[in-house]
Amino acid sequence: MKRILFGLLTLLIMSSCGTSTNIDRVEPGTQPELSGYWNAIDVQLVCESLINDCLSNPLVDQAIRASGGRKPMVIVGRFRNASSEQIDTEIISSIMETVIFNSGRMDFVAGGETRDDLRSERLDQQNWASEETAARLGREIGADFMMTGSVRTIIDREGNRTVRTYYVTAELTNIETNSRMWIGQYNDITKVITRPRNTL
Repeated sequence: MKRILFGLLTLLIMSSCGTSTNIDRVEPGTQPELSGYWNAIDVQLVCESLINDCLSNPLVDQAIRASGGRKPMVIVGRFRNASSEQIDTEIISSIMETVIFNSGRMDFVAGGETRDDLRSERLDQQNWASEETAARLGREIGADFMMTGSVRTIIDREGNRTVRTYYVTAELTNIETNSRMWIGQYNDITKVITRPRNTL
C-alpha cells in the first residue's frame, strides 16, 4: 500500500512539473518570433524609419526652416488597420509622437481622447476652480501638420508555407491648405512562416 501511495505521489509531482509555466526574460530590442505576426520590434522599426525619412524630406525641412525659431506643431491622427490581423494602431501613434518629440525638430499637440479629456478638464475648471488658477479657454496651440497612415498586409500562401509582407504608409499633411508635405512607405518586413504539415 505504501508503495502504491509513493508511486502515485511521485507521478503527481512529475506531472505537475511538466505543466508549470516557464518565463524567459527578453533583452530590450529583441523579441522571439512566435507566430509570424506583427510584433513590438516591427512597430519600432517602422515608426523610427518613417519619421526619420519624414524629417529628412526637403519639403518638410523647408517648412521647419520657414517657421523661424518656432518648432512646427504636429498632431498625430488616425492610423487605420487595413491588414488581415489585429493590430493596435494606437501603439503606432504613440511611438510616432515619441520619435517626433525626441527629434527636437518638431513638437506635437495632444489629439484624440487625450485632447477631449483636457478640454473637459478646462471646462470643469471654469465652474469649480478659483479664477486665479483656472486654465483659460481658447489658449490651445493649433497644429500646423497632421500625421496619418495605415497598415496593410499582403499574404501569399502555398501548402504549409505563408509569406506575410507588411506595408505601412504615413502622410504629413498641412492642416491649413490640405497639401501633402510628405508621403512615406515602409515595406521591408516580410516573414516566411512554415507550419507543421497536418499528418491526420
